[in-house]
Amino acid sequence: MTTMTKTATATLDNFSRARYGLLLAVTLAGCTSVPLTPPGGYPPLAPRGVYPPLAVVRAPMPLPPPVVNSPSLVSGARFIMPTRGLVIGRFDGRNNQGIDFAGAPGTPIFAAADGEVKLVSADLPQFGNMIVIGHDGNYLTAYAHNAAVLVREGDRVRQGQQIATMGSSGADRVMLHFELRKDGAPVDPQPYLDGAVGL
Repeated sequence: MTTMTKTATATLDNFSRARYGLLLAVTLAGCTSVPLTPPGGYPPLAPRGVYPPLAVVRAPMPLPPPVVNSPSLVSGARFIMPTRGLVIGRFDGRNNQGIDFAGAPGTPIFAAADGEVKLVSADLPQFGNMIVIGHDGNYLTAYAHNAAVLVREGDRVRQGQQIATMGSSGADRVMLHFELRKDGAPVDPQPYLDGAVGL
């Protein structure tokens, strides 16, 4: 190829690229009032057939699971409410040895205090899927009628950690039956949740 032919081809290529750029700029200018030319102008075009390396596009990092906020600890209390549900049954020491909470299926259930999971079982049909957690001071908490159980026996749990979801196993409605036991004997959980019985 002669020098003249090379010059003519380069001029034609530059002309075609310039014409395409102008056409694109005019088309975009009709769609926006924002100036399309960057400050300092455009960088020089790469020679024909030479392309800049492609940028590596990485998939975005997955979002962390949403944080489910557990009920807050009442000042002076040792235990927190195990769920955010409506109280439908209270401790009476005879027919009800705990507190019953109503809720929607899947409502989170939380550990009322730090402790170790002592039992995960469905062997007592009247309680359905049940979790029992041992705490310092010879306290036990029990959580019955769960749908999904998120812990295993031997797990250490922290106060406010989600341990299950509310269900209707062993019950005729979606609910949580929550018990607190001291030295094996059932006690009314409410004063321990309210801070009336302190640490």
